[in-house]
Amino acid sequence: MTPHAGSVDHKPVALVERAPEERSMWDIPRTERDDPFQFGQRYLEDENAVWDHNAWDHVKWDEEQDALAKEKIAKQRENPVSTFDKNLYMSTPARYWDLFYRNNKANFFKDRKWLQLEFPSIYQRATQADSGPKTILEVGCGAGNTMFPILAANKNPQLKIFGVDFSHRAVEIVRESEEFDPKYTVADVWDLADESGALPVGLTEHSVDFIILIFVFSALAPGQWETAVQNMDRLLKPGGEILFRDYGRYDMAQLRFRSGRLLEDSFYVRGDGTRVYFFTEEELNTIFGKKFEVERIGTDRRLLVNRKRKLKMFRIWLQGKFIKPIS
Repeated sequence: MTPHAGSVDHKPVALVERAPEERSMWDIPRTERDDPFQFGQRYLEDENAVWDHNAWDHVKWDEEQDALAKEKIAKQRENPVSTFDKNLYMSTPARYWDLFYRNNKANFFKDRKWLQLEFPSIYQRATQADSGPKTILEVGCGAGNTMFPILAANKNPQLKIFGVDFSHRAVEIVRESEEFDPKYTVADVWDLADESGALPVGLTEHSVDFIILIFVFSALAPGQWETAVQNMDRLLKPGGEILFRDYGRYDMAQLRFRSGRLLEDSFYVRGDGTRVYFFTEEELNTIFGKKFEVERIGTDRRLLVNRKRKLKMFRIWLQGKFIKPIS
């Protein structure tokens, strides 16, 4: 169920290597600091230099940009999705994801080779030769662009990677890939918000060390969030981690939506029928904080520029790490 990975899932810039005295920042609780992640190292200090590069990291979000974003959202609210169409999109979401993956084959997507920079704990604790038995569950595995890079870097003979997706076609693409290795990988259909209590095939309660959610949670309707969190709580071992990356409020993709696309506040339907939500840090803290320890939440705000056309485009992503309490 990984949404539109080829068009919106851009490669993050490498994290800055911090001096020893700065690394203690990572141990400060979320409420005591504003910058839990450090995304990239290209800062726009001189506005006249904005066209010198294609992208700038950690850009400032000023009052003018905030007002413009709110103006666009207000216009979207004037003409939301019709009641008939909303019922259609909300009742058959799997149909649209199957169509998406039928229309976009595996070569449409790019492998997430940046995973070691963004989520190093996977490689430190699960893929080393001496890591021991470890289980990784990727929810919304799409075409395998997360699980296959992890598998390629794996040295652990006792690692198992489960890839699950809402779309039957996505699972077929993963199983048909030359990189799919049944010794280490399993792919199956599973709905993160399944209310029946069914778990992914091959998994039992409290058996997973890592759950990966990359551009997946945004595809759920807000009314499904609580069930999804409960299902992850049942799957994770005490001390297990949820690694999260998704769309942030006022991201360029949100502001580009025209009339007739708004389902609910911050929740939209794309032209292909797939759905997407745009989060705030506060929402993530509330959603995941009910069951898990919120170790980190950060906003990756980036300015992309089209130097030829002199256009500025703001991308906003949220990243988080949530831990299941040991007690």
